[in-house]
Amino acid sequence: MWMTLLLNNVLPSDHNSDLPLPKCQLVYAILTRMSVHVAQLIADAIYLFAGMPLTRHSLDPDKSNRALGFPALITGLCQSFVVPVTPSKVI
Repeated sequence: MWMTLLLNNVLPSDHNSDLPLPKCQLVYAILTRMSVHVAQLIADAIYLFAGMPLTRHSLDPDKSNRALGFPALITGLCQSFVVPVTPSKVI
């Protein structure tokens, strides 16, 4: 259950079939009730997503293959700061 929560919400990835060592360590920390700075984990993940090299989609060169990390969090923060958000527009 913790692994699923972690891989889908806290530290998302493009696949959920394996659990790399850093994520295993995080699951261990949660299960043993160690202190975890989740905000820093999310900030680091967003930083990594932002630094990924831009690649073009193989079938449509006008589109990018770059992932957008935490789209719901980013959209929610934008809405809370009254940034216009169009829910029907694909990010």
